[in-house]
Amino acid sequence: MSAAILARPSALREQLAVALPHRPFSIAFWDGTELPSTTGGGPTITARSPRAVAYLLSAPGELGLGRAYVAGELEVDDLDALTGLINTWDAPSLDRPAQVKLAFAAVRAAGLQVPPQPPAAEIRQQGRLHNLGRAQRSIEHHYDVSNDFYEQLLDESMTYSCAYYKSADETLEQAQWNKREMICQKLGLKPGQRVLDVGCGWGAFVVHAAKEHGVHAVGITLSPEQARGARERAEREGVADQVEIRVMDYRELSDEPYDAIASIGMVEHVGEAKIELYARQLYAMLKPGGRLLNHGIARRRHPGPVPGPFSERYVFPDAVPLHLSVVTHALEATDFSVLHVEGFPEQYVRTLTAWIENLDADLDNAIRIAGEERVRVWRLYLRAARNGFTSGFASLFQVLAEKPLGDHAYADPEVWRPRIP
Repeated sequence: MSAAILARPSALREQLAVALPHRPFSIAFWDGTELPSTTGGGPTITARSPRAVAYLLSAPGELGLGRAYVAGELEVDDLDALTGLINTWDAPSLDRPAQVKLAFAAVRAAGLQVPPQPPAAEIRQQGRLHNLGRAQRSIEHHYDVSNDFYEQLLDESMTYSCAYYKSADETLEQAQWNKREMICQKLGLKPGQRVLDVGCGWGAFVVHAAKEHGVHAVGITLSPEQARGARERAEREGVADQVEIRVMDYRELSDEPYDAIASIGMVEHVGEAKIELYARQLYAMLKPGGRLLNHGIARRRHPGPVPGPFSERYVFPDAVPLHLSVVTHALEATDFSVLHVEGFPEQYVRTLTAWIENLDADLDNAIRIAGEERVRVWRLYLRAARNGFTSGFASLFQVLAEKPLGDHAYADPEVWRPRIP
């Protein structure tokens, strides 16, 4: 007897009505029935088969919901509205008897079936957290989807970090140029200097620094796909003789000294246990008087939750944005002088919106390149990330620091300083 015959969603629908008396959304079931919104609007979440419930039974909570969505067993007609509910809807807490009733109703709704396997897009890491091998696998899981996929998602420069819009009518490409140039100005780059980019992505910053400021730039990444794309970009832009791309971890660097270091969207992968090692390593790579620009996402709430199991398994394995205070403390403990800190949460909201629009503009092409599961992950992840910035859960900070000279004096008073209003 098939699970479709034995599955009975009626009891689950009734228990959900009791457990969720205030529902700014609707839940539709595979038999055509629906639990309507109590507000008369909101998104509709559709369980397309009993397997959607089976995913929840095998992993209650965020992970089960995520698996069902990635597998296509849960559908949402308005992802923007759904992620917006995170800020406005307080899910009721359930006592133990209510939880038991809901669980039994879910079992009846799922029917008899073998527990479903996690979607292929899920990763479960092994080994010690943030060791070199595990870090390599984490980066490859996120970045080695396909360079073609990221070409659709990002701007022409393939810059995968927060842009900086100076006006309302600027394009994403112009805003990313603004961001790269702002970092060059903060670092005070000069022709002939040697510059390191930690987590160089597809090479946008090293190519920009070489073309616009005449430096010799080394970029490192753990993603072979990114490294290939970065080398091709340097060749196309005519700066291959000024740009070197390596597949390596920051802990493997040993060819100091550099005049300046940029770390753009990489610190999120370091981890709190390794942040002081990260600071010490970059400090060791710099000449006295050299500057570090650390650009990264940070958690704002104290104490604050870390990203949940969906992000860990499907998006950024082992990546946890740290508090800004943790980053600056690690830099100062290493003897860096912190010169300037600047936050850009509204800029990341606009950047993420542009990426969402780029992805959604041709979903068929994105699915052809990366597969339906990956595209579903990204459509949900980008909106959840944007919600993190609009809700105040996270922000984006640039921290400018300097390795002091022997007498701890500032190196060059003529280079960039924050402007006083």
